[in-house]
Amino acid sequence: MHEVWAKGDAYEAYVGRWSRPVAARFLRWLAVPPGRRWLDVGCGTGALTGTVLSAAAPAEVTGVDPSEGFLTTARSRLAARFITGDARALPVPDASVDVVVSGLALNFVPTPAEAVAEFTRVAASGGLVAAYVWDYADGMAMMRHFWDAATSLDPSAAALDEGRRFSICDTATLSDLWSTAGLSDVTTLPIDTTAVFADFDDYWTPFLGGAGPAPSYVASLSTEHRDTLRDLLRERLPRAADGSISLLARALAVRGTAA
Repeated sequence: MHEVWAKGDAYEAYVGRWSRPVAARFLRWLAVPPGRRWLDVGCGTGALTGTVLSAAAPAEVTGVDPSEGFLTTARSRLAARFITGDARALPVPDASVDVVVSGLALNFVPTPAEAVAEFTRVAASGGLVAAYVWDYADGMAMMRHFWDAATSLDPSAAALDEGRRFSICDTATLSDLWSTAGLSDVTTLPIDTTAVFADFDDYWTPFLGGAGPAPSYVASLSTEHRDTLRDLLRERLPRAADGSISLLARALAVRGTAA
């Protein structure tokens, strides 16, 4: 199975919409003064970049992402500079930005330590380096419900479960990554928000969009298997009297200061 990370609109419908409340709380935690130079690594469709533009009064913002599809979506929505690049080899000079951030992307980098070393390289002395990832194992309920149901029908799906795959998605590991990169004053924070779906279709339809591990898995299934998985989720998900579904969406954030 190949994970697709190119469809900006599909990603927005799937999980991008839930990342904006997290981005806003993340920036409040950082409390960066206005007039700073920002770099958003793994900017995707621009959820965090847009929040920086609207809430942080930056001098400039640059977004970097390897997906041209995501960058096309970001450019259509935001007046920022977006460039194609790898988090492990940022196309940015040494010590050239005041704030390096990364939202919901670091766990997808094959060697996260290399990425954090790059974050540190491009940060100016005394600059801030910060990131957040979903708590896939315990706190991202929309995906936890999905993979638990998928694995009950197909044990091989467990190998695709982000909660099992992404060992960096806990505060202790994130803190160690930041400290090992030479960053000081390292602190972490869980950020909780609620993903509210109008009804089951609002929950299920984004899984048909093909953007991300779970939607890519759904695309690989036969029609019969896909329908069985859908029906099992419909049975298991908690619903309010009006049919809406409210699920925890927790991110884990980390920050540190460049020497």
